Amino acid sequence: MTTNGLEAFKAEEMFDREGAIFMGARRDSSGCQVGLFGVPYDGTTSFRPGTRFGPAGIREVSPGLETYCPQLDRDLDSIAYADLGALNITYGAPEPVVKAVEQATARILSLGLKPLMLGGEHSISSGAVAAVAREHPDLVLVQLDAHADLRQTWLGANHSHACAMRRCLEVLPSGDLLQIAIRSGTAEEFSELHRSSRLVPLHQLHQRLNEIRGRPIYLTVDLDWFDPAVMPGTGTPEPGGFTWPDFAELVAELQHQNLVGADVVELAPHLDPSGISSVLAAKVTRSLLLLMAQ
Repeated sequence: MTTNGLEAFKAEEMFDREGAIFMGARRDSSGCQVGLFGVPYDGTTSFRPGTRFGPAGIREVSPGLETYCPQLDRDLDSIAYADLGALNITYGAPEPVVKAVEQATARILSLGLKPLMLGGEHSISSGAVAAVAREHPDLVLVQLDAHADLRQTWLGANHSHACAMRRCLEVLPSGDLLQIAIRSGTAEEFSELHRSSRLVPLHQLHQRLNEIRGRPIYLTVDLDWFDPAVMPGTGTPEPGGFTWPDFAELVAELQHQNLVGADVVELAPHLDPSGISSVLAAKVTRSLLLLMAQ
């Protein structure tokens, strides 16, 4: 396959490139380091819908941020990244959407780009993880989330957003999943978390990430990891969460890691008329772009 930008993989067939674009991004992927794309899907949402509007919500508010990140001392103006648009998907059952995500991620990887996916609900993550894990068999999956997401099924769906990590584990050859400061789940899920040593309290973040330094990492950010006080615009808010300084601690660690793919999911912008949730999600996205392009 050739690698001369979007044309190399017929982006006009895979992505809808109408609408807002993330600040500073290109549409042509030639010479880029990161390929950003949106997946506007919330077909298995079990409480408050609206994450289908998440990718557009992040893009629309992104120009309100500075391109410069003081923590990383880096500027979006100094890197090359493409916003490929919104993945064309069929609405309804999640399985075809997950497959489309996997195919799109694989094509983005074939261009030499690191994939950064904006959701959408968390069920889509297993498609991206499957594609990245084929290229990086020793991939470690790091999850920020309020919920364990280890159910086998939920409300009759195998690919529910409540089953996101269970499906990811099925396509992760290494089986290495770090679940950072999970605070909600069933008794069975927490029993598994403790047996497997996957649950990582925030105070152990440095130690556990230091143990995997040098290995490829895929980071999945379910925005309900943040406290509802700073992230009300999400479908399943859970009190007792985290704020920006906690995320900045992770960013500081990831500067020394090999971040090869990521996603930011579960923003439901219409649930937060203030727009603050969308701004926070956009700032998370800015940090990830800078980390993935370093």
